[in-house]
Amino acid sequence: MADHSDADDWKTAATQFVDAAGTQFAYRRLGPKTGVPLVLLNHWGANLDNFDPRIVEGFALDRPVYAFDYRGIGASGGKAPLTIGEMSTDMIAAIRALGLTQIDLIGFSLGGFVSQQIMFDSSRLVRRAILAGTGPAGGKGIAKVGPVSWPLIFKGLLTFRDPKIFLFFTSTSNGRRAANAFIDRLKERKLDRDISVGFGQLLRQLKAIEAWGLQRPQPLEEIDMPVLIANGENDIMVPTDNSAEMARRIPGARIVLYPDAGHGGIFQYHDAFLKEAKAFFAE
Repeated sequence: MADHSDADDWKTAATQFVDAAGTQFAYRRLGPKTGVPLVLLNHWGANLDNFDPRIVEGFALDRPVYAFDYRGIGASGGKAPLTIGEMSTDMIAAIRALGLTQIDLIGFSLGGFVSQQIMFDSSRLVRRAILAGTGPAGGKGIAKVGPVSWPLIFKGLLTFRDPKIFLFFTSTSNGRRAANAFIDRLKERKLDRDISVGFGQLLRQLKAIEAWGLQRPQPLEEIDMPVLIANGENDIMVPTDNSAEMARRIPGARIVLYPDAGHGGIFQYHDAFLKEAKAFFAE
């Protein structure tokens, strides 16, 4: 059965492990024991410390929330997969190993690719899904995430600033303020921080992202669960046009685009996103 955490906030939630698909997956859990479990899947190069504490804590007020490290990332065992399909298989196995039979799902960026694949691979597992800062298989510009990102990653290294400031947020004063606030939130946890993600792992995940961008489109028209799509209006990593395309192709999908925001729109507008997402999950 699923484990549970007695922590009151995300910075003290214990790192736990579950055996699935031949390895150990690291995860953290917050919230009560009752309610439809919410599973969060995160971005390229993210470990457990990269989940926004305000978003996790906001959802965990009234339901159990689980966040995972992909295989080969952070404290999870094994080698990072080279395809989104393998990541989907891994996450389904880890979710089921915790005894969870039906979940709500939020996938951000790479996590949104994995979430779409989970919706095809195990549609009965997912009740409702939110796809944030993400795009469909074969979507515009997804195969070029590397060329778009590397200059900004190196800019971050050269200026001793977190690359997410440049990758996830606009360069306006609003964007910069939101970026700095987000980075500060990610630093709230002082003890038992996750193992940092190395360059080799980044490259393996990037191969999976590029393959997703080059593969044939999936039949999004066949998705028959409620879907909410969220992004900033100016996403340079996974161009915002992809969000609009998913909203067109997934029956009944709803879309929210945040103004003066980029890839990390849900972090910049975390209060508005929480309100929108909670209303969507409560329907």
